[in-house]
Amino acid sequence: MTTPKMRKFRKIPVIILFGIFSTAMNAAETPSISLLALSKSDQTLSIVDPSTLAVIARVPSGPDPHEVIASDDGKFAYISNYGGGAYNTITPVDLGAQKALPVVDLGALRGPHGLAFAAGKVWFTAEAAKAIGSYDPATRQIDWILGTGQDRTHMIYVFPSLNPIITSNVNSATISVIEKTSSSGGLPPPPGAPGPAPRTNWSETVIPVGRGSEGFDVSPDGKEIWVANAQDGTISVVDLAAKKVVQTLNANVRGANRLKFTPDGNLVFVSTLGGPDLVVLDGTTRKEVKRVPIGHGAAGILMQPDGQRAFVACTPDDYIVVIDLKSLTATSKINAGKNPDGLAWAVRK
Repeated sequence: MTTPKMRKFRKIPVIILFGIFSTAMNAAETPSISLLALSKSDQTLSIVDPSTLAVIARVPSGPDPHEVIASDDGKFAYISNYGGGAYNTITPVDLGAQKALPVVDLGALRGPHGLAFAAGKVWFTAEAAKAIGSYDPATRQIDWILGTGQDRTHMIYVFPSLNPIITSNVNSATISVIEKTSSSGGLPPPPGAPGPAPRTNWSETVIPVGRGSEGFDVSPDGKEIWVANAQDGTISVVDLAAKKVVQTLNANVRGANRLKFTPDGNLVFVSTLGGPDLVVLDGTTRKEVKRVPIGHGAAGILMQPDGQRAFVACTPDDYIVVIDLKSLTATSKINAGKNPDGLAWAVRK
């Protein structure tokens, strides 16, 4: 006969095994190449092994995470806490230790959203402040701020040389091209004294595009900017050297959220929160190639650097879909939390 005491002792091994299993799960190391995925509703950053598509760890992301970027050495991630302008923090994450670090307080620079990492610094938009800035992790200081004067400065692209910097300005229906110039300034020096040292100035060219200009990308050759206009359903093709729109594509992408080139520049992907398909365009002919059914809408897009796969955050459906770039078909899904959005690669060096 089984007594209550015997039943109690039978449960102990199960509890111990569960504890061991949980510890093993937490002990999984971060891969040298990791896919980073944000969950807006769960407020977490998932570290995903791209070879198995398994979630290795989940780390707190801070409130309303929208975009994520990794440092050049792949050791740290930085997450924008957006809140539509309510929040003013960036959350750093130690990817090796799989833990969040103390937040970066941006002060009056509210509504951080778009992120880039270049020259050892985190570059960000501050939508509510109509500005962009850079944060130096080495000094833990915001070391540069520039106002755009545009409404909802949302996404950012920074060339490796830091020149130019490009932003999309959603409610102004514009793209800003921000360039660095050197000039002498100040009063003339006294006779015999050395002349004034050159100082860095910045110029901004504001290019009108379409309404709801949000997702954009720069072509791999650095010559064009393609901008998805969510309200118009069009794509503006901007000649970067001429700083003007050279073509407007009637792409029928209303609700467009993100736009990304494949690494070879042959294809352009556009996600839309307003429809069930991922739109694929030919980067040369600028014609539609295919619409790939993926769910009920999508946001973040990330290309695998070797050009084999793309990852698309299907926000309303709570999964990330994997797209084979040769067949242009959805091959698998990743469950990385509710309302996925921002995606990034982390390559540890």
